[in-house]
Amino acid sequence: MTAAKDLIYSHPREAVDPFRFDEAVTEVFQDMIERSVPGYGTTLEMISLVARKFARPFTRGYDLGSSLGASTFAMRQGMNLNGCSVVAVDNSEPMMARLAELVAATEGGVPVQMICDDIRNVAIDNASLVTLNFTLQFIPPQERLSLLTHIHDGLVDGGALVLSEKIVFPNSHEQDLQTELHHAFKGANGYSALEIAQKRTSLENVLVPDTLEQHQQRLREAGFKHVYLWFQCFSFVSIVAHK
Repeated sequence: MTAAKDLIYSHPREAVDPFRFDEAVTEVFQDMIERSVPGYGTTLEMISLVARKFARPFTRGYDLGSSLGASTFAMRQGMNLNGCSVVAVDNSEPMMARLAELVAATEGGVPVQMICDDIRNVAIDNASLVTLNFTLQFIPPQERLSLLTHIHDGLVDGGALVLSEKIVFPNSHEQDLQTELHHAFKGANGYSALEIAQKRTSLENVLVPDTLEQHQQRLREAGFKHVYLWFQCFSFVSIVAHK
């Protein structure tokens, strides 16, 4: 099915509201994220490979902040083992309703449990793989360590977390360059300067990024023994951390 085109910020607005994962965003989310996040498709393909590496029979995968379940479906491909299941969690009712339709349209495969709730409220248990795919950046900074510790404690020995995030850079010159390149990427994908500017305004104080070093240090504080950067494209990174 072809995704609806993202035109949410295509017209001038007197005031730009804070970004929300509402019905309008749900309708165009696939197009929005593919045209906004460089390397997004590659990250998903590699999550399937990571799942094959870390999945164990009779364990769970958790897709925290699942949106339309891109990581859920990637994990299903890699966790095709006896007794495995995937738990998709998101607090957006429109996203979860659409995900339920997408899961129902697939036949067989690894079972998926869907939970519409704040990811901070969900128990993590017997997990061999957890994904936070561009999700932690929407959690208040002061609550990020406790969430990561909760995830760590719910992983089986040898289990892993894939953390994908937009980051900021401590060097202002590098930050300016990476921002310019990201905007060029969006422009090459058909977004106008107006759309880029209004989307950026909508995300201010909603998406609060960290530096790569902050992510790595926090993961170690949460208890992860091994923390590796495995993907980066401009200001978008993905980290594998495991016990």
